[in-house]
Amino acid sequence: MAPTALPEGGSEARAFALGLLGIALVTLWRLALLPFDSADLFVDDAQYWFWGQTLDWGYYSKPPLIAWILRLSTDLGSDSRFFIRLPLPLIHAATAVVVALIARRLYGPRTGGIAGFAFATLPAVALGSLLVSTDTPMLLCFALAMLAQLHLAERRSRGWAILLGAAVGAGLMAKYAMVYFPLSAALAALLVPSARIAWRDAALAALVALVVVAPNLVWNAANQFATLHHTADNADWRGPSLDIAGLAEFLAGQFAVAGPVFFAAYLAGLRLGDPTRAYLALMSLPVFAIVSVQALVSGANANWAAAGHLAALVLAAAVLAPRPRLLALGFAINLAVTLALPVAAVFADSWRLGGNLVLHRYVGQSALSRQAAEIARENGLDTLVSGSRAMLADFFYTLRDSGLAIYAEPTEGFPPHHYAQKHPLPPGAGDVLFVTRNPAGPACRTAVPFAEVARWRPAEGYVTGDIIAFRVPRACWFPEA
Repeated sequence: MAPTALPEGGSEARAFALGLLGIALVTLWRLALLPFDSADLFVDDAQYWFWGQTLDWGYYSKPPLIAWILRLSTDLGSDSRFFIRLPLPLIHAATAVVVALIARRLYGPRTGGIAGFAFATLPAVALGSLLVSTDTPMLLCFALAMLAQLHLAERRSRGWAILLGAAVGAGLMAKYAMVYFPLSAALAALLVPSARIAWRDAALAALVALVVVAPNLVWNAANQFATLHHTADNADWRGPSLDIAGLAEFLAGQFAVAGPVFFAAYLAGLRLGDPTRAYLALMSLPVFAIVSVQALVSGANANWAAAGHLAALVLAAAVLAPRPRLLALGFAINLAVTLALPVAAVFADSWRLGGNLVLHRYVGQSALSRQAAEIARENGLDTLVSGSRAMLADFFYTLRDSGLAIYAEPTEGFPPHHYAQKHPLPPGAGDVLFVTRNPAGPACRTAVPFAEVARWRPAEGYVTGDIIAFRVPRACWFPEA
């Protein structure tokens, strides 16, 4: 695709350099406060860390890349929360630089600097720099694929074709939402002649992508297509009812993901007549449209359309570049969130608003785990069991050096989560401590008696309500053992 950028002058080059400097400063801010982060690992954070303890080509609900990244980071450092979260701001910084290169290629250095810094300060990126998400590596791969596509649209190149395929394949190994890239790119090639790449380059890229993602496809075939099964369950298209409120919530969430000014600028800039804007629209609108349908039919989280925000942000930067007041307002809003969130994480266990912890969702899990371990020891038990994915995720992380054995409650049929799939309680003799929020206790298959040994209610945090611990014989689940 032919760039529409102006020649790079001194002031333009300085603007691009300032954008890169802004990315570096925001990243340093996040890294400087990260060692003081007091927030517990969220359920998904702990789960992805645990996946990385056993390297594989796939896992229950996601492809393997995020687990591999966390394993590398913790092997280089430790299993502390710092090293689990360390890769996040670094990957987002790399993505911001690639976004800057995309925008510079399309609109010139000044817009490139604006787009790169804008990505680094997106509210969703600010949150994603603190919480582990499969979107984080997927977005980097999506941005690299867009950059390679733009180069290939100008001239044929075996190197850029290999990079395009590797980026698509690696993106699929991060999150299956990467499939939006080939879908959007094909639509752009169909409707925007200047976005087309040579068939030879497209075929080479497709081959490389298939080679990269093939091990995960083989893993799925050998594991009851667990990841694809879970993805289909999340879609949950079960009936004809339409959720207008869910659609409205999803669309409002896109303003929160990008910041209200930048997403509004993107919407205002949608114009299919201009080839560059048409390309960016076609690399973003299909994502928003598909996930909007999902939101209407069965609900969708705001981040499910994250892939659409890369092209959207480049278009927004182009719209706002000649409008300094609106641009300043957009940055002011997003920077406030960007600077505040790392501080909030430092005071996660003490920062209150109206008497309640502001980040209550990220507090209390580790305390629950330690309490469960203490109860197990008081009752002379060396095994913890639960049916809750949230509890098991933190049990495995917080109690990793406790010496306690940890298992998921055995279930029938397709396992409801990774722990039930890979770590179900095995048959054997003796009793276990079963921890649950269900006052009825475990869903045993027999009438073997069990007894409640403790009940407590966390004062505040992610878990609310009573937590009950039962002493349960293994024979409750395995009467024939």
